[in-house]
Amino acid sequence: MEFTKMHGLGNDFIVIYGEQALPENAAELAIKWCDRYFGIGADGLVYILPSENADYRMRIINSDGSEAEQCGNAIRCVAKYVYDHGYMQREEITIETLGAGVQRVSIQTEDGKAATVTVDMGQPVLEGLQIPTTVDANPVVDVPIESEGASFQFTAVSMGNPHCVIYVEDAVNFDLNAWGPKLEVHPMFPKKVNVEFATVLDRRTVDMRVWERGAGPTLACGTGACATLVSSVLNGKTDREAEVRLKGGSLFIKWNEQDNRVYMTGPAAFVYTGLITA
Repeated sequence: MEFTKMHGLGNDFIVIYGEQALPENAAELAIKWCDRYFGIGADGLVYILPSENADYRMRIINSDGSEAEQCGNAIRCVAKYVYDHGYMQREEITIETLGAGVQRVSIQTEDGKAATVTVDMGQPVLEGLQIPTTVDANPVVDVPIESEGASFQFTAVSMGNPHCVIYVEDAVNFDLNAWGPKLEVHPMFPKKVNVEFATVLDRRTVDMRVWERGAGPTLACGTGACATLVSSVLNGKTDREAEVRLKGGSLFIKWNEQDNRVYMTGPAAFVYTGLITA
């Protein structure tokens, strides 16, 4: 089987094209192939599949074998893959996701290749029980949460998958590994949660670090960047358009006031292509 290694700001994926459906053993394959010592190494395994409702369907399996409802960095990689391989000649395409439905994607090209990709990430879900959290409020803003004697305040947003955004003094140097895994499985989040630690630098710039549900610390998270911008607007900390600076680079996020939709713009890149023989 041929695979392609790709990444969006260092959030890396094993991309498989040509299957007609998600294999029954996809979880087992993701755990095996995503292992960075005994496998190929990646944050997730991405299948580009046929869709009855869009140009393509994306399914993403995290490195722990769980399935993600959506992934902003992966969807940019999918768009670049199908465009650069000539499978799609249009610069406006649609990609179906498990949790966020069909999403519109705009490709900005350079020398005939996809350079950056803008994704219509849809309308954020702010109703607490739908995100889901155990908090019956809309929106869920600045809510206290405790873990092992420490207290935080979080804002919850779903971008097709659940996010918990916490503001800290220094996100860049925050101890992500100490608190990310604890908060991911906190009982306030029935389906676990992606955890973002953010520091607002000004009205249009935010530093963020992320602990991804099912993958752990990653260099970037597209849905997390979107959730962070939405959270920052709800908390009155930023404008509706801002640069979210992640460990692997920046994403540019806009929460459009007219249509209530969130738009994410960022790069995607090929690393290499290989063959899986066993």
